Amino acid sequence: MESEDLKFNGDHIWVKISAKKGKIGISEYAQSELGEILCLDLPIVGDTVEKAEPFGEIESSKAVSELISPVSGTVVGVNEDLEANPSAVNDDPYGEGWLIEVKLTDTSELDSLLDLGEYERFVEEQR
Repeated sequence: MESEDLKFNGDHIWVKISAKKGKIGISEYAQSELGEILCLDLPIVGDTVEKAEPFGEIESSKAVSELISPVSGTVVGVNEDLEANPSAVNDDPYGEGWLIEVKLTDTSELDSLLDLGEYERFVEEQR
């Protein structure tokens, strides 16, 4: 998955939109800051997520962190492979390490997210 197609929130969560659905995951920067991903607590299909609200937790060798949704919608897919292989988030955060997929309830929410260039500048300011 190309990171140029992604939109990011300020909590280092990305979304890639395709046909009013969005795949959601954590950024390369976030996974590197967290260290080895040990466990994830994700919603189930049918749950709803709200923009700027927690939708799960990620546990790493350094911390337990809330996952903050970049968009609102209904969960239509969960990456079940992460249950047995949570390190896929470290190995391929923009591909095999995706977390959930949602059907968007309001595509205008995307307008407030950062594109790749804006996100990269945001990360540089955080360092």
